[in-house]
Amino acid sequence: MRIMTTTIRLNLLFLFFVLLSQWSPALSDLVISKLDRKIDLTSQVMRVTATLKVENSGNGPVSEVLLPFGDHQAKDLAFLVATTSEGKGKTKTSSSSLPIKVVNPEGMPPSLTWYSVSLPKELTKGQSLNLEVRTAFTNALQPFPEKITQADIQLLVFQESAYYLSPYAVNVQSLSVKLPEPKVESYTKLENTKFSGSEIKYGPYENLPPFSFSHIAVHFVSNKPFAVAQELVREIEISHWGNVQITEHYNLVNAGAKSSGEFSRLEYQARPHLRGASSFRHLVAKLPPRAHSIYYRDEIGNISTSNVYGDSSKTLLEIEPRYPMFGGWRTSFTIGYGLPLKDYLFRAEGKRFLNISFGCPMDDVVVENLVVKVILPEGSKDISVSVPFPVKESRETKFSHLDMIGRPVVVLEKTNAVPEHNQYFRVYYRFSNLSLLREPMMLISGFFFLFVACIVYMHADLTISKSSPSYLAKLQWDEVQTALQQTQGIMNRCLGIHDKLEASLRDLSRTGDVQACKAARKSADNMLKELSKDLKPLLSFLQSSPLAASLYSKVEELVAKEKELQEKLIVKHTTVTDSYEKKSGGRDIENRIAPIQQRITALRQEVDDLLEIIDEI
Repeated sequence: MRIMTTTIRLNLLFLFFVLLSQWSPALSDLVISKLDRKIDLTSQVMRVTATLKVENSGNGPVSEVLLPFGDHQAKDLAFLVATTSEGKGKTKTSSSSLPIKVVNPEGMPPSLTWYSVSLPKELTKGQSLNLEVRTAFTNALQPFPEKITQADIQLLVFQESAYYLSPYAVNVQSLSVKLPEPKVESYTKLENTKFSGSEIKYGPYENLPPFSFSHIAVHFVSNKPFAVAQELVREIEISHWGNVQITEHYNLVNAGAKSSGEFSRLEYQARPHLRGASSFRHLVAKLPPRAHSIYYRDEIGNISTSNVYGDSSKTLLEIEPRYPMFGGWRTSFTIGYGLPLKDYLFRAEGKRFLNISFGCPMDDVVVENLVVKVILPEGSKDISVSVPFPVKESRETKFSHLDMIGRPVVVLEKTNAVPEHNQYFRVYYRFSNLSLLREPMMLISGFFFLFVACIVYMHADLTISKSSPSYLAKLQWDEVQTALQQTQGIMNRCLGIHDKLEASLRDLSRTGDVQACKAARKSADNMLKELSKDLKPLLSFLQSSPLAASLYSKVEELVAKEKELQEKLIVKHTTVTDSYEKKSGGRDIENRIAPIQQRITALRQEVDDLLEIIDEI
């Protein structure tokens, strides 16, 4: 049903062309006496080579030949070139490509896109020439069915006219369609149709009027990879220090019949040609012969499944994605390599120019959107570009190491890029040799000023004057901190003596030796008096120091609390020893010292808190 619908649409379209062609008598001056058309379907790119023998049957001279394409073809037209040829076989010679431009001839169908081929010289009445037109189309082959399983083969549908779309009458023409293999589900059979091997031949057909049309469709087997780069960004960075760095970023998809059902890695590895025939697991990039520092990575990191083979004429980089690419599956990766500058940078008429290839280095890949960025050295000017086919051109600026104004970037964009676009192009620019010294001089200057700064730092006296207020204030604050630390030390020693008093009471309860307990109290009392003498000058200094004015209240409170704690401990100690001498019971002793112990616990906590506050200060 899908093929039949397309057939009806194309027949109606070409019937419209036939009617409108009657209104264009100017095109009748030319006649195509012989036309041989060859269509190559062995890859995802449809390549057509048409050899036309054009004769002028009119009275006036003719300087151009018109080539029409239907809008459904024109949007997928990736490559178009026309040349003249002479001779046959080994003696056949071809001219350089002829100028081609888009035109809008009057009285022609609006749904056609017209190209005008300018002839090298005018054709006068009765003269003829051989014209060879080579075209390449993307998206001309459609998977049918659109979805297949891992075990299915891939089938494609190709639809075309058996007759060449021509605004001129054609005396004799023939068509041959070359397939990737001799397996065909079905094909249109017309008069003079022959299928031999992997080639279908139609014709010859004679005396065909302008815009003749006869629909044909071929449903055939093709397991060729449909590798399509939805976007490819090629960065070509020039360094006048001897290197051209190429970096290519790919967003790749298998645009063939989409894979449905589950994927079995076991079956694929056991029989990859049967269980995944339409998938592909590796691609080959043809790099220049002296490519070096080659790498291949994706978002995860470096990919080790790659091999490099090379000889004096080329370097082949075989890359394998992390998983086999079935229909509809996608992947992204980056490859990069370096090239010797002297092989690609030349001089002419006071300018330098880069001469390097434009397109994708992988012949099996079609690029929907190709962006080529040529990054020139900083300071380049008077930039111009020469590309052998139409591209969209723009400018950018990129900043890199030690750049001050940025590096100029030439951006070239091309849609529907095929292997035929992998031609050499040139970028011309002017660059002063003095600019080469900019970065080295910046490095030298930077290190020079660094060394000078180090020398100045080592020999300069950066200390603060001992008579300055800030220095004196620092000394006073250091004295305050020292006094605080000594006060803390005394307080901690007092707390240690308090612990010894408590320990003597525990020994008393165990041994009942009252005299030993009294001796411990007397010793503790003497040590506390000595510490109190040591504390007095520290308190006097803190009280007199302006820097310690806000701190003295805490220190004073700490001393008072510790003094009260001493008194309560002595009272407790005396009460217990007296009770032991009077042989009082344990319950009675506990009742007598209970309120005292409660106060001792509270005071001890307060003293500890004040010590922590002073320690933080």
